[in-house]
Amino acid sequence: MEIPVFTVDAFARLPFRGNPAAVCPLAHGLSDELYQKIAAEMNLSDTAFITRLDPSDSFTTGSKFSLRWFTPKTEVNMCGHATLASAAVLFQHKQNTNSTVVFETRSGALSVSRQGRGYVMDFPLSPPTEQDPNDFRDVIKEAVGTHPVQDVSLCSTTKNLLVRLADSCDRSVLTSLNVNPFTLQISERSGRVMGVIVTVKGSKDEQPGYDFLSRYFAPWYGVPEDPVTGSTHTVLGSYWSEKLGKKKMLAYQCSSRGGELQLEVRDDGRITMAGQTVTVLQGTITLQLPAHGERNV
Repeated sequence: MEIPVFTVDAFARLPFRGNPAAVCPLAHGLSDELYQKIAAEMNLSDTAFITRLDPSDSFTTGSKFSLRWFTPKTEVNMCGHATLASAAVLFQHKQNTNSTVVFETRSGALSVSRQGRGYVMDFPLSPPTEQDPNDFRDVIKEAVGTHPVQDVSLCSTTKNLLVRLADSCDRSVLTSLNVNPFTLQISERSGRVMGVIVTVKGSKDEQPGYDFLSRYFAPWYGVPEDPVTGSTHTVLGSYWSEKLGKKKMLAYQCSSRGGELQLEVRDDGRITMAGQTVTVLQGTITLQLPAHGERNV
């Protein structure tokens, strides 16, 4: 069996920036076990699998596809950067003729449209709810240490805990956080939290004037730190839009790779996220599957 695979840096203008995702456009669906094994082999934060909803469609002419995402450990309900990467594969490498493609996913229909050199994704908002920091004392301490915390919110949809550092903290504080993924994971075992977002308000003195900055840690999914995360910005966009009184925002996720997102919160409960991509690898996964009755050892 031969499976095409692309590695695409999402939310990036240059290679080796943004967040790399593996994308496999498939002629036919595979078993969940095989999806998971391929994702573990790729060992990126997410591997996306695209299949055709209508067998008579092609990747070039079709406008609707099925999309699933797997981390090295498990399938996830939403992944922004791998959705962006999947659209880039269809538009750039499969020469899809449509201006917009729609992916049917666990999170409903997600559309991606061309925009100049990049793409715009349409996702549902994921509003968080304010929490008592004492209820998450251990996980907060593991994430930010003794730095002052202004707000703590939890999104029950994504199971992301949002920790906003006090406005006295700047970008240098955020980038200097040294989070141990093992101790972070064992600090919260209730199942309420599957990822921690740490965020600070942007500085007007810093160019290009980001409205807010963030980092994201998800060892529960096998991802110690995700470089640039579209799904967390459905939470962050909702939170900061309310706090800043703005619909349009420019965000930066300041991992070591870094990535920029242009956001617009809409009144219909959805958010658009714009970004660019760079393809850094194109190849083939070759699998020699065991014959009937043989053991796969």
